[in-house]
Amino acid sequence: MPPVPALPEVPAPIGTLRIGLGQLLVEGGEPARNLARAVEQIAEAAAQNCELVLLPETLDFAWTHPSALYEAQPIPGMYSNMLCEAAALHKIYVCAGLTERAADGRNFNAAILIDPQGNIIVKYHKINLLDVEQPYYAVGQTLNVVDTPLGKIGVNICADNYLDGLPIGHTLARMGAEFIIAPASWTVDYSITEEHDPYQEKWVKPFSILAQLYNVVVVSVTSVGYIVGGPYEGKKSVGCSLAVDAHGVRAQGAFNEFAGQLVVADLARPHRPERGTDIGLMLQRKGYRFDQLP
Repeated sequence: MPPVPALPEVPAPIGTLRIGLGQLLVEGGEPARNLARAVEQIAEAAAQNCELVLLPETLDFAWTHPSALYEAQPIPGMYSNMLCEAAALHKIYVCAGLTERAADGRNFNAAILIDPQGNIIVKYHKINLLDVEQPYYAVGQTLNVVDTPLGKIGVNICADNYLDGLPIGHTLARMGAEFIIAPASWTVDYSITEEHDPYQEKWVKPFSILAQLYNVVVVSVTSVGYIVGGPYEGKKSVGCSLAVDAHGVRAQGAFNEFAGQLVVADLARPHRPERGTDIGLMLQRKGYRFDQLP
């Protein structure tokens, strides 16, 4: 019997998504200023005809800022409402990272996806928490992919896309995500400059693994600025926000701690016909092994 021909590894796209990568200055313990900048970037993205704008992780208080332990708000709540109102005003999808104070008193590193009517359609809590952030946030326990007119969207956060956290991305892809979007707060030591660019291995590699295995688009947007307060005080966030698909890097923010900017990218919406065990067969054709320990 002749061999069954393999399906095309990267099927033709089924449309495009115009997304704004909202690389944003986030100041530790300054939620009013941070939210004001976020609202401005939502307006700017809408003015450039973006259908979705992605904003950084914990953009209210900044990542691991001690003030969040005492001042975090519920979701829905004061800070999420500001983003929902901006999304509705400008008729745009918004994904952003916030700190959530849950009803039981715990804090979560949260991400929300808001539709153009101002409704929160996904709320996600970060799972792959770094050791240093565990005193600040509880571990999330759910993953979601939502159907939208833009495509199937999965949401995670920052270190969920570390190589050691890739099972989270694998699961979103197995749930049918065409786009995996991730608010982030990528940090480096103060001495690192643009010439060092440490992100090829740390971010481009894991994003590319997911993108090429599953034909998904992975987009992550990070804050910029120096970190004040908390365990990473003195480090800095330097941008380099990324959009990666099966063909490589499609958009990238400037690499600089002062590089607050909106990067607009037109990304092909991938066609992902496989479902269930068909995804496993596709991975086997690509050489992925399920039956071996590392």
